[in-house]
Amino acid sequence: MSNCGVREEEAAQRHPVKSFGWAARDSSGILSPFRFSRRATGEEDVRFKVMYCGICHTDLHFLHNHWGLSVYPLVPGHEVVGVVTQVGSQVTKYKVGDRVGVGCMIGSCRTCESCTNHLENYCPDMILTYSGKYYDETTTYGGYSDEMVADHHYVVRIPDNLPLDAAAPLLCAGITVYSALKYFGLNRPQAFHVGVAGFGGLGHLAVKFAKALGLKVTVVSTSPSKRNEALQRIGADSFLDSHDPHQLQDARNSMDGIIDTVSAAHPIVKLIDLLKSHGKFIMLGAPATPLEVPVFPLIAGRKMIAGSGIGGITETQEMLDFAAKHEITAEIEVIPMDYVNTALDRLAKGDVRYRFVIDVGNTLANTQPLAT
Repeated sequence: MSNCGVREEEAAQRHPVKSFGWAARDSSGILSPFRFSRRATGEEDVRFKVMYCGICHTDLHFLHNHWGLSVYPLVPGHEVVGVVTQVGSQVTKYKVGDRVGVGCMIGSCRTCESCTNHLENYCPDMILTYSGKYYDETTTYGGYSDEMVADHHYVVRIPDNLPLDAAAPLLCAGITVYSALKYFGLNRPQAFHVGVAGFGGLGHLAVKFAKALGLKVTVVSTSPSKRNEALQRIGADSFLDSHDPHQLQDARNSMDGIIDTVSAAHPIVKLIDLLKSHGKFIMLGAPATPLEVPVFPLIAGRKMIAGSGIGGITETQEMLDFAAKHEITAEIEVIPMDYVNTALDRLAKGDVRYRFVIDVGNTLANTQPLAT
C-alpha cells in the first residue's frame, strides 16, 4: 500500500463518522456540497446535530485566504448551534436533547497562563473551529455541516428562552462585543458614553449589549439610511454620519470609548477625535489591510488604541446567560443552505441587516448529491 493509502486508512480509523457539509476548494471562496468524516464521540466529547449556523465576516476572510491561514477544502462556520445527539462517558454537564453551541474555538493547551485564567481564546495553541489543526493533526471543519463533535470543555449551553437561530451569532459577534466592553471597563452603568463604529453584525449587537449595561450609546456609521433603525429599533441614543464633518466636529471629545466593528480599511483619525482624554479606542473588526494609526492625537489626549477578540468559554456562557436575562438576540435573515454563496456576496457588499443565519437542520439535506 502506498504512503497515501496508509494515511487515508489511518484517517478513516480516526474519523469513521461520515458527514456532509458545504466547502470551498480554493481561494475563489465558492462553496459546494462536500462529503467528509468526523471522529467518533470520545469519552469527553459532545456530538450534536447542527440546526443553525451564523455567517460571520471572518468566514469571508478565510474563504478567500485574506490572512494566509486557510486550509482547503474549507468548511466554514463558527457560530454553530444545535441539539445534542450523543455524549461521551465522562460528560456530565450535557445530555441528549440539550441545546448547545460551539463558537470560534474547539481546543487549546489547557495549561498556559491564558487557559488557566479562562482565556482559552488567547492560548498560543488555540484550535480554530475550522481551518485549524486538531490534536490528531487532522483539519478542523466548521458548522456549515450536518453535525459537530467537540470536547465538552468548548461547548456552551444555549438558554431556553433564546431562539436557536437568533442566538447563533452571539457565539462570535455577541461574545466579541461583550468581552471588549467588560475588559476595558466600558460597562459601568450610567457612567460612560460609548461610540459604536459600524452598524452591522457586530455593531448592532454592541448597541444592544451596551444599552443593557446601562450605557449611553452613539452609532457612528457611513450609512445614514441606518439612522432610524439604529435609534428606534435597536435602541441607540444618537447617530453620527461619519461623512458629515459638522456632526463629527460637534461630537469631538465626547466619548469615553469607541468599539470599532468595521472589517474594511477605514480612516480612524476622525474616530479617535471623538474620544475624551483617556478615552479607549477598541478594534474588533479585522481589516485585511493595515490601518494608519495617528500618534499625536493619542499622545495629546493620553488615548488608547487596543484590540480585542472573542472571550473564553466561561465568559461566553456568562454572555449567553446575560443575553437571556436581557432578551438580547441578533437581528437575522435566515437562509437555506443553497443560498449561501449569494449570501456571502451580499455580505461582502454590506447587504444584510444584520446577520445571515443558515437553516442547516432543515435545508442541508436537500443539497446532498445523490450517491453514485
